[in-house]
Amino acid sequence: MTARTPASSTRTALVIGGGIAGLVAAMALHKAGIEASVYEAYDDAVPRGRGSGRGGGMTIAPNGQQALEAIDAAQTVRAIGTPVTALGLRSWTGRHLAQLSPPEELPATRFVWRTELYEAIARETANREIPVHRGKRLLDATDTGAGVTARLSDGSLARADILIGADGLRSTVRKLIDPTTPKPHYAGTLTFTARVPSTELPSTSGVLYMCYGKRAYFAYQIFDDGSAAWFANLPHREPMTSAEAQAVGAGEWLKRLGEAFASDRTPAPDLVRDTPAEDLLITGPTETMPPIQTWSRGRMTLIGDAAHATPPTSGQGASLASESAVELARCLRDLPPGKAFKAYESLRRPRVDRILKHTTATPTATSAAARTATPKPAGPVSRALRDALLPVATKVGGAGGAVWGTWQFDHRIDWEERVG
Repeated sequence: MTARTPASSTRTALVIGGGIAGLVAAMALHKAGIEASVYEAYDDAVPRGRGSGRGGGMTIAPNGQQALEAIDAAQTVRAIGTPVTALGLRSWTGRHLAQLSPPEELPATRFVWRTELYEAIARETANREIPVHRGKRLLDATDTGAGVTARLSDGSLARADILIGADGLRSTVRKLIDPTTPKPHYAGTLTFTARVPSTELPSTSGVLYMCYGKRAYFAYQIFDDGSAAWFANLPHREPMTSAEAQAVGAGEWLKRLGEAFASDRTPAPDLVRDTPAEDLLITGPTETMPPIQTWSRGRMTLIGDAAHATPPTSGQGASLASESAVELARCLRDLPPGKAFKAYESLRRPRVDRILKHTTATPTATSAAARTATPKPAGPVSRALRDALLPVATKVGGAGGAVWGTWQFDHRIDWEERVG
């Protein structure tokens, strides 16, 4: 792999945030011939808040894999991911509502454990000799017009031509760019994920099931080796911080989750019962962000959740972040910073806005599968209407009309194409 010497004036970049978005951005910039340095707030090789043990499960959509392919990093997902062959929808009664298959011409969506994905991408970043500085939280940054100087928590300073905020939902960089940006909003549920080492339930043969529970939402996949992964959104009236939720304890949460799913005729009760307390990941409150109006200012810009946070059940968080990282690197390769940031936003906003609208739309039969992050379970009338219309709507509209649409997942980035 040979890096191209950038035609723009950008030679160096500070990437704030050493999660998946930040590391992918650093690799993309490196391929573009721009010297990137990553600054991560936490000391841990696997940053806190991204799970313990294997961490929570997540999916990398075909478009995310295509973005990684553009920077020669798709093997990181292929090596550790388990294919998701279809998405199955079930009611709380166990009734099969629909099964949606991805377009055959695209790479299969991959289920991965978050920490395994992070570790694979971190190894790839290290192989490319990209520096990652841990234990250095961004406190402030000064845009001099000719570059950016970052002030870090250990008292050190870092300087570069530009600064990229890949620092998540509570982004410090976003506040520096636009202090008026609203804070994340509590969406009314607490989120839990778990790995079940062993279950007697049959393999789902690659199908990821989403269940509209009577009292809470549940998704699961059972693998061929008898292990399983599940994800739940549990309605909770009062907002809780992640620390407050964790203080309750895994045993107590498993008891409450068991009560929430007790009347559901799906595998949810069995999977919750079979989950060891040490394998429950209490990820805390589900939060949403209104669309961010200002992504860039001067020589600073945003990617990933800092710019466009998606609902956790959209399956697009890491994939959209990877797309944005690669497109930003292309723009900085070919244009000076001001023009590059404008080109980056023009390339990304229409697509990001469309996906966000798709995953948070007002409930309809054809878009029901995309809004599984809705905090409140449907009432009896809404449940009956949804369960009656969803099978018909997906047959009439086809799988692409709901969640597996080609428009969303077939997004190939031509690395060689010039920007501007």
